[in-house]
Amino acid sequence: MKLKEYYHSVTLRKDKCRGCTNCIKRCPTEAIRVRDGKARIIAERCIDCGECIRVCPYHAKVAVTDPLSSIERFRYRIALPAPTLYGQFKNVDDIKVILTGLKKLGFDYVYEVARGADYVTAFVKEALKDPNRKRPIISSACPAIVRLIQVRFPELIDNIVNVDSPMEIAAQLARNEFCERYGVKSEEVGVFFITPCAAKMTSIRNPVGRKESSVDGAISIQEIYGPLYSQISNLKEEDVAQMASPFGVGWANSGGACLSLGIDSYLAVDGIQNVIRVLEEIEDEKLTDLEYFEGLACPGGCVGGPLTVENGFVAKNRIRKLSEKARGRPVSEDELREVAQKIQWRLDEKILPKPVMKLDDDIVEAMKKMETIESIYESLPGLDCGSCGSPSCRTLAEDIVRGYASEMDCVFKLREKVKQLAQEMIELSEKIPGGRKETEGQE
Repeated sequence: MKLKEYYHSVTLRKDKCRGCTNCIKRCPTEAIRVRDGKARIIAERCIDCGECIRVCPYHAKVAVTDPLSSIERFRYRIALPAPTLYGQFKNVDDIKVILTGLKKLGFDYVYEVARGADYVTAFVKEALKDPNRKRPIISSACPAIVRLIQVRFPELIDNIVNVDSPMEIAAQLARNEFCERYGVKSEEVGVFFITPCAAKMTSIRNPVGRKESSVDGAISIQEIYGPLYSQISNLKEEDVAQMASPFGVGWANSGGACLSLGIDSYLAVDGIQNVIRVLEEIEDEKLTDLEYFEGLACPGGCVGGPLTVENGFVAKNRIRKLSEKARGRPVSEDELREVAQKIQWRLDEKILPKPVMKLDDDIVEAMKKMETIESIYESLPGLDCGSCGSPSCRTLAEDIVRGYASEMDCVFKLREKVKQLAQEMIELSEKIPGGRKETEGQE
């Protein structure tokens, strides 16, 4: 059973934080504050996109994932390599070499998440046939984007396609295949995703749209890269099935999911700030002629994940070349019907908004606080400099009302106050007997 406590993979190492405010300016959900010289992550706002990990010069933001040794908890171990993993190694001309290397590391079975992507493609094609679906249909593959919609674009939740991620579908298929083939019990099998990002780790511990994950853990590409590189350096490929199609492997790059659908009216956007701009246009109903939207939080797609090793552009090119050699084929209609009966491929829980702006349970009090926020905001300079430790003047106003900050945290307000106090001191000194005016008169 997976734990359902509130969990985030992205965490802060306070001993390394220098309070530089780089992170607060780049966080897409304004989830970070700097107080008393240290950053603080607001759990309710964080979507584990990893932007703070990218921009922190002191490496104070880290992603907590499972160590490779965690596979030893299970008698049998299955590896689910993200297709991004294939682009991390130079001089590898065949995906089978990497799959073999994973088995040499101690995994009993390897199932490509790229094959899971082939099944997701087939399920999404079916969803696109429904004329009653809200358009554009939004991909559910990137958990950071799904959580972004929960926090910032709740009106678009119904646009998210009701199809689970390639990771979850691959996990179910891998477990079923292994248990049937070798006659073992499901509870004896541990399924581990090789992840390029922190958001996948969070989606395993705290899934959105499903009661619990089918995955038992996530090992970062950074964690597994060294041991795996040692295995594949002098390795010849063995008889390990490479099942994913070229389209499934291509999911690692931005636009890969859209290309696999074979439609014309789609938009693929990578980089979370770019995704936000497009979601704003979808929310404003400016893109009503769009059929499908693929939004990926990381630059370039999953190849640009914060837990990867290789340069994202280099990895993207390698993925392109390797996908051309992929041996698998797209999922047939018969295969799709068979698999649909065996696994839970639909999201089995409703995705709900996350009201991070809730000020008070009492609606009247909440309205009063909102008015106070507006009043304080009007009095602030509106420069959004971040020097106060809040990402913008509006968030500082909100923090003040919530009791997390004061107006004097604003350097401009503080300067005004200091000037005012200095003037009052001058005026007071002039009124005190023996003060400046009397002294001047005696002279």
